[in-house]
Amino acid sequence: MTTYVSRADLSVAEPIRAFAEESLDRHKLDADAFWAGVSAIVHEFAPRNAALLRTRDELQRQIDAFHKEQPGVPDPAAYRAFLTEIGYLAPEPGEVRVTTENVAPEIAQLAGPQLVVPILNARFAINAVNARWGSLYDALYGTDAISQAGELAPGSAYNPKRGAAVIARGREFLDTVAALAGSGTAGSGTAGSGTAGSGTAGSGTASHTGSTGYAIQDGALVVTLADGSNAGLADPTALVGYTGSAEAPETIVLVHHGIHAEILIDRTGPIGSTDTAGIQDIVLEAALTTIMDLEDSVAAVDAEDKALGYRNWRGLMAGTLTEEISKGGKTFTRRMAADRVYTAPDGGTVTLPGRSVLFVRNVGHLMLGDSILDRDGAETPEGIIDAIMTALGSLDDLRGELANSRTPSMYIVKPKMHGPDEAAFTAELFGRVEELLGLPARTLKVGIMDEERRTSANLAASIAAAADRVAFINTGFLDRTGDEIHTSMHAGPFLSKDAIRSAPWLGTYEARNVVIGVASGLDGHAQIGKGMWAMPDLMAAMLEQKIGHVRAGASTAWVPSPTAATLHAIHYHQADAFAARAEVTAAAPVGDSLDTLLQIPLAGAGDLDAETVAAELENSSQSILGYVVRWIDQGIGCSKVPDLRDIALMEDRATLRISAQLLANWLLHGVITEAEIDAALTRCAAVVDRQNASDPLYEKLLGADGATPGLAFTAARRLIVEGAAQPSGYTEPLLHELRRAKKAEQA
Repeated sequence: MTTYVSRADLSVAEPIRAFAEESLDRHKLDADAFWAGVSAIVHEFAPRNAALLRTRDELQRQIDAFHKEQPGVPDPAAYRAFLTEIGYLAPEPGEVRVTTENVAPEIAQLAGPQLVVPILNARFAINAVNARWGSLYDALYGTDAISQAGELAPGSAYNPKRGAAVIARGREFLDTVAALAGSGTAGSGTAGSGTAGSGTAGSGTASHTGSTGYAIQDGALVVTLADGSNAGLADPTALVGYTGSAEAPETIVLVHHGIHAEILIDRTGPIGSTDTAGIQDIVLEAALTTIMDLEDSVAAVDAEDKALGYRNWRGLMAGTLTEEISKGGKTFTRRMAADRVYTAPDGGTVTLPGRSVLFVRNVGHLMLGDSILDRDGAETPEGIIDAIMTALGSLDDLRGELANSRTPSMYIVKPKMHGPDEAAFTAELFGRVEELLGLPARTLKVGIMDEERRTSANLAASIAAAADRVAFINTGFLDRTGDEIHTSMHAGPFLSKDAIRSAPWLGTYEARNVVIGVASGLDGHAQIGKGMWAMPDLMAAMLEQKIGHVRAGASTAWVPSPTAATLHAIHYHQADAFAARAEVTAAAPVGDSLDTLLQIPLAGAGDLDAETVAAELENSSQSILGYVVRWIDQGIGCSKVPDLRDIALMEDRATLRISAQLLANWLLHGVITEAEIDAALTRCAAVVDRQNASDPLYEKLLGADGATPGLAFTAARRLIVEGAAQPSGYTEPLLHELRRAKKAEQA
């Protein structure tokens, strides 16, 4: 049972009170004034939050009625007129100019990978913070980025042939980021400008391949080549600094497209001793930014869970978060990395950040939570409490050395907003939180996740509603598709998930996000991002495909691990995101793309044959069960879930939403039956049980007798069978209900 204490006219859960008042004491803030201010915000903004949700429901009611009367793909002009009439489509705002100030360069000016990490897991959080830098050699050697077949197989001991392949790839990388004079057409831009060293190694003879030595002479890098001759950098400004002596440097740091790479030299090391130039490793600047997540990747259902997230966030902002790790029979403390200090080419000192710049993702507007009860004893909107408590936790950074923000700003990603009115509400809420904590206006920046259909259709107006706070926009195929299905649930049966990926609206959605973002003036003020690579063990495929996000003009894209961040960083050297953005926006004006965006990806004749339906039902049932069983039984909000082929996929609530909504849609339209759903879930439960057999905490989905559904199985079934009735197709209401029931059962 949650214990509550009275503060102002609120009832505050004890874990939340303890967190808040510890933070207030740290900063010598008056607790009575704070709680009075919290009460004022809650009692003003909670009713307005509820009104926004009623608007969602009313719009959905009218859209449902439209499709029931006119099933199938609607006439584009009539459909657009209808959506305008009911207020789903807002008036175009005219010219939008983002004016956000004091944004860290990693967000506003640079391009690189982004991690999204469940903040309740301190070990994952620290790993992500420290993933600002990652070993290229480890990332290549330890994944399928290098072929794992034949003589290149990793094996149980070090494989020198595999190591040689890694070293060769490393030299190729150096030819890209640090082209040598005479080796190609390296650009002459200024380091950090997005154009430095933008050429690639050409057909000349000067190459890092086979190099035998590296030294600094008169402030310039000198490379001894395989033939014994020396070469310098085609772009001398690409040299940032070094450690050790100039004659025998231990590390050399280079910059290319504004991001860094470090050559580690150790002729006595296990790798360096076998390398002609003594290169022990190449370390890449990787995860420039990380989103610490309180939303889709966590299972935070009560005050205890939320307080843990808030405490971890405060520890990250203070730079003090640690975690005890046991590995290989040894225990050690993992800490956040320090900045990296080098000797500059002119003999001075240069310091580079050692940590990823952190956003925190608050929850959306939908859910109520038990952290704070209002004067009538009712639960309050989680999103409002998140804004207050995460901002309170950020004071260690904002009132300290700005170790995270670099500038006096806090970065909050706000998910699942529906259109400009909800974005404006968020901006106003953030302003009130600033007043509560005595922060300068517009300290709290907002990230607008373009993952709901009404936001996509009104993206320019949504940006305009928070134009002095926007620091991030992005696309997310999974949630966006989940909302696509739910919004048009009654129009007819949808295509399968794979077929939806190739439907016209999706490409338009991805392109519009960049074009509208640039047209709104986000360059120099904010990130434009793309979604997650969901297959953490398939790095070769990621290296082949995810460069598409950079070429699409995205300045960041999500990756599932620090290793993936290191490998994805290669793409930001291979392509200049900002140059690509200029080309994309010139070639893809918004024009009439809204009609394409609004095309509903319904199935046509022959699209849903028996084989397609059976495969989708089986695959979706298995993925739903595999994710939900860990969410409900163990409180794990994001995990690698093996699919039916035992290929591990990153699953969170976004993947759950699309799978559940698709099956709910097919159930509604008679493509599948409830009996078929039950049969598929029962079959797949045995598969999921087998896949989790080595987990000592795992509980079988149908109980020890194989016939008694547990809460996790019940949750999976309800998410499908009751999916059409869930608000916006969200999974949170059912997951929270049953996770709370499980926690009570376990207690």
